[in-house]
Amino acid sequence: MKEGSFTSNRRQGHPLNQITRSTSRRAIRVMIVEAQRLFRQGLRLLLEQERDVSAVTEATDGQETYRLVIEHKPDIVLLDVDMLDLDVESITKLIHQHRPDTRVLLLARYDEDSRIVTALRAGAFGYVLKDTDQTDFLRIIRATARGERILSPLISADFVHNLPGAVRPPHENHTTLLPSLTEREREILVCATAGRSNKEIAEQLCVSIDTVKTHLHHIYQKLSVDGRVEAILTYLQTQ
Repeated sequence: MKEGSFTSNRRQGHPLNQITRSTSRRAIRVMIVEAQRLFRQGLRLLLEQERDVSAVTEATDGQETYRLVIEHKPDIVLLDVDMLDLDVESITKLIHQHRPDTRVLLLARYDEDSRIVTALRAGAFGYVLKDTDQTDFLRIIRATARGERILSPLISADFVHNLPGAVRPPHENHTTLLPSLTEREREILVCATAGRSNKEIAEQLCVSIDTVKTHLHHIYQKLSVDGRVEAILTYLQTQ
């Protein structure tokens, strides 16, 4: 996705473009990039109830996202990784390069999504799962605004250090646990790192999806990690 590919035409009075209100000078400016109208509006209403959120700007595609980021300079962009017409990696790179003060916070249905790792390496600040409790969600918004890195509601802010660049696991001794994996577990972890889904891994290795899930569970236990993303980042650290 190149910067020149974005259109500059703006429809006057577009209902999605901006909802603003007066709050304190320290208020957090948030932009929501989400295709599902009901979910997007729900997030907006939730944020608008908070005194420390000054503006919510909405976008529904990549062209609008980049243009509105440059125009409104939000502190945080909530970026849905599931949008079909959005190249998450490319738009994250553009925002990170041209608006480094804007932090991209990914919205994902589940943490077993290789697009999260790709976007983190492209400059995303963190991610939050869509089934997160609203109290945790608001805590993550405020933590992100303060520069405290969050990768999920339950993972600590020190999970990744100095992204993009060197990817580090939350505990330096995690890499010493990799030799404890069996050959099949290593195969599955490599497939997961390559972005393959559980179904694709099962088909490639000629095993059932349940077998893949069981091996992944054992991998998480052996590496002392909380899920797929953390296991992948741990593996990437050794490469």
